[in-house]
Amino acid sequence: MESWNIDALQYLCKADSNLEKIIKVVGKYSIKIRNDPFQSLIESIIYQQLAGKAANAIYNRFINYYDNNEITPARILNSSNDNLKKVGLSNRKIDYLKDLASHIYDGRINLEELPTMNDEEIINKLVNVKGIGRWTSEMFLIFSLGRQDVLPVTDLGVRKAIQKVYSLSELPKPNTMMEIAEPWRPYRSIATWYLWKSLSNFNTIG
Repeated sequence: MESWNIDALQYLCKADSNLEKIIKVVGKYSIKIRNDPFQSLIESIIYQQLAGKAANAIYNRFINYYDNNEITPARILNSSNDNLKKVGLSNRKIDYLKDLASHIYDGRINLEELPTMNDEEIINKLVNVKGIGRWTSEMFLIFSLGRQDVLPVTDLGVRKAIQKVYSLSELPKPNTMMEIAEPWRPYRSIATWYLWKSLSNFNTIG
């Protein structure tokens, strides 16, 4: 485990006794980072509003359509909608993927520049793409760029976890979540990961 990881866990345990209980039950922290930002955004769009198995099947057919070669914005823009429909993509998702490809192809989004930008600047760029909202942008920050201080206040899993862990009478609103999470800075992404994990370990967290 990296030293920053150990430092983050020690920090969170001292900052919040409720999180400390979760961390002790869940154990080692690990987030798989997707190193290809374009691929990560494509995957996010394809997986939207689909069950895991169906989304996996469509995503794999999409990759196979390009013969497992590098998928570039130009290749997506040059792909016929009919062929993309055959892999299982809806008209709307084809529109989303082509809009993403267009933003990158013409330079409105420079993927190499994103790591140099702050979180809000990145979100403001990405939400201009059809089909990418704030939540998808926040998942990109966590799982592609490895940003450590993201709190996705609209995420249902995080809301449910906070409701359970902090014994709230209803699902928390964004302001309540931000207030609870304030002591977690600058490691709110890590706390978020533990909250997700807590949902499957709730019975063992006393």
